[in-house]
Amino acid sequence: MPVIAGVGTAVPPHLITQNQCRDFARRLFGGAFRDIDRLLAVFESAQIETRHFAAPIEWFEASHSFAEKNTLYLTHAVKLAAEAIRACLQKTNLAPEDIDHLVFVSSTGIATPSLDAHLFNELGLRQNLKRTPIWGLGCAGGTAGLARGYDLALAHPGETVLVCALELCGLTFLHGDRSKSNLIATSLFADGCAAVLLLGDDAARQHPELAENAPRILGSASTIWPDTMDVMGWDVQEEGLKVVFSKDIPSIVESKIRPQIERFLQDQQLSRADLRAFIAHPGGMKVLQAYQEALDLPDELLHYSRTILRTHGNMSSCTVLFVLAQELQKPHQPGEHGLALSLGPGFSCEQVLLQW
Repeated sequence: MPVIAGVGTAVPPHLITQNQCRDFARRLFGGAFRDIDRLLAVFESAQIETRHFAAPIEWFEASHSFAEKNTLYLTHAVKLAAEAIRACLQKTNLAPEDIDHLVFVSSTGIATPSLDAHLFNELGLRQNLKRTPIWGLGCAGGTAGLARGYDLALAHPGETVLVCALELCGLTFLHGDRSKSNLIATSLFADGCAAVLLLGDDAARQHPELAENAPRILGSASTIWPDTMDVMGWDVQEEGLKVVFSKDIPSIVESKIRPQIERFLQDQQLSRADLRAFIAHPGGMKVLQAYQEALDLPDELLHYSRTILRTHGNMSSCTVLFVLAQELQKPHQPGEHGLALSLGPGFSCEQVLLQW
């Protein structure tokens, strides 16, 4: 089965504290809500301390066109993705020309040629590189990208597959949007990038030092629920991408996630009690609490998800891969199982099962 050989991460240079974000939100949204102080409590309840952004906080004080934002997206995305990929390759002692297939995941900007083509030039990747750009999966994209990378490595056991998830959520901010959903998004979202290297069976045998003590991917599952299109996504407007973010997400987690996860684990002759790692995308503290209550999870299984949320915020698709990077630093006994899980637009759920 395909092996996760390593993970590299990168964040942009502008570190902004949650207190700075709250003060900014007070200035921007204060005139739109009489009960602004009550609403600003969300910045504390999010339990986020710091976040990274491609633009300084002063940039958010003014309105910007969709074209301007997307130009910045392209510039910063290529730089940040190249940094994450180089960090991943450095950990695995492989070179850019060793990559056979690049899966690139993003939902916060558009580019044609796609960003994988830009990275081909930036990194000096092979001319016969296979490329699979994935757009529009939002927060589910990191786990979905991992699952599609698994599919490719399973089908082509001699190949090395790189999955890169890049999101610049900050650049989608709509200065003129005074909605409550935009206020909530201002308390949560951030920028980042992560790259994961997968080895097919034959490729892993060629690099035994990378496969040793590394988790294998045993399988994946995708679920999309009917009539949930309005739960999460983008509403495209002249100024850019307006966030759609339903307050019902935690309740949906509580009602729908447990049977889906149990079904997937049962297909693998496992139960929730067999999991020694729960690599959950931290969409927010309420979502993590819903996971814990719905699945009866011990606190330690959500430790890394809470840590990444506290130090990086919600970086959409790549956040779960930051959690995975933390999990890979922890020693695991051979045979232990872990589950990567993300929710996203659709409304959908993506799962990947790991075994050390």
